[in-house]
Amino acid sequence: MLTDPELYSKTVNYLYDLQKHGIKLGLSNIERLTGMLGKPQNSFRSIHIAGTNGKGSTTTMIASILRTSGWKVGMFTSPHLKSFTERIRVNGIPISESDVVSLTHQIRESFAGTGLNPTFFEVVTALAFYYFALNKVDWAVIETGMGGRFDATNIIRPELSIITNIDIDHAEYLGDSIAAISHEKAGIIKQGVPVITAARQPEAIKNLSETSEMNNSVIHIYGKDFTSSPVSTGLNRQLFDYKGYRILENISLNLAGSYQTVNASLVLRAMELLNESGENIDDISIRNSLSKIDLEGRLEVVSEAPFIILDSAHNPEASKRLSSSLKELFPDKKITIIIGIMKDKDISGILKPILEISDSIILTRPEGERAASPEEINKQATRLIMNNIKKRHISVTLTDTVGEALETAKKMRLDDSIICVTGSFYTTGKVKELLGNKGILSGLRE
Repeated sequence: MLTDPELYSKTVNYLYDLQKHGIKLGLSNIERLTGMLGKPQNSFRSIHIAGTNGKGSTTTMIASILRTSGWKVGMFTSPHLKSFTERIRVNGIPISESDVVSLTHQIRESFAGTGLNPTFFEVVTALAFYYFALNKVDWAVIETGMGGRFDATNIIRPELSIITNIDIDHAEYLGDSIAAISHEKAGIIKQGVPVITAARQPEAIKNLSETSEMNNSVIHIYGKDFTSSPVSTGLNRQLFDYKGYRILENISLNLAGSYQTVNASLVLRAMELLNESGENIDDISIRNSLSKIDLEGRLEVVSEAPFIILDSAHNPEASKRLSSSLKELFPDKKITIIIGIMKDKDISGILKPILEISDSIILTRPEGERAASPEEINKQATRLIMNNIKKRHISVTLTDTVGEALETAKKMRLDDSIICVTGSFYTTGKVKELLGNKGILSGLRE
């Protein structure tokens, strides 16, 4: 059913206007809201995924394998690149605009006059759970929005909990130390539910292990209980071996970046645990799914002439991974970086690894009030460059818009160079639009 674009626009703008209620710590709102909808989260089995980076990749891989294995699968992720509908999918297909309109209206009516003032993420989470229930999904793979303990998604009781990794991000809400942040992420661990993690810092592993023990949950730690090793790397495909309860060799992964093999290993451990609990997920389904996985905005090649890669790295750890991957994949290429960052992010922490591998950098301002100005970013970049004698020759250009930045990069480009766009989903999403992808309500991406 087709929806009036204006009505859809009004609906999504209504949802984003709920941001005026801020971010609320606690689960009472979402519990009341889903209670009014008949507790839809109880109608399907689920897997819950938290972590600083890698949540989207891990969620997408698991959903793909479960779908290939014959189940009807819901997937809830955030943020999005082009359209709000990307966040809520059933069997890989985004929710329709007409369903966003009708279900948002139903949810809005359900709490009208009750005094409940839910936040944007609480309503969107309720919308996802309600949509999955109406579509009678067998499984839902649910990514937390932020943190874990007080995240609106944390009202589910999953079959498995996965914590990809832990680093500093959203410090104003989660704390400014690994110990504090791991405490929040550990909040998704449920009584008797196995937990899988790729956290590496001793204080994070200590927190997760202690929380697991208190909840009588078995914890599975990457590098200790299961691991992976690279066989070959490439931009469009890499091969790796997995060692867990058994050994799987030469697994083909259709994602670039060696860190993705760690995410894939979390997925493989999850499949082992599901099989151990009585499911039947065969190796063919696993291998086929991983070899065909498609993920936007993560080392994604969007143009070959000129050669342009998008990666939505928006915190220091993601920036380190991106820089390491670019250096590994393009050791003999000159690298031009287009970067636009939100002003509430760790600008210096994001810039530092990027500057280490860049020959030129173009600073820009993506759409949205939260965007840092090119001048703000340049102050941080200048300080970092002056403190690194080896990189003082780096070219820095300031532009007012992402479109101007892209045109500038094209003009600067040499035959042996690549252009990488990063820093925010707002920045990468805008470039996708400029390259011909349809953007819907582009100012509302997070």
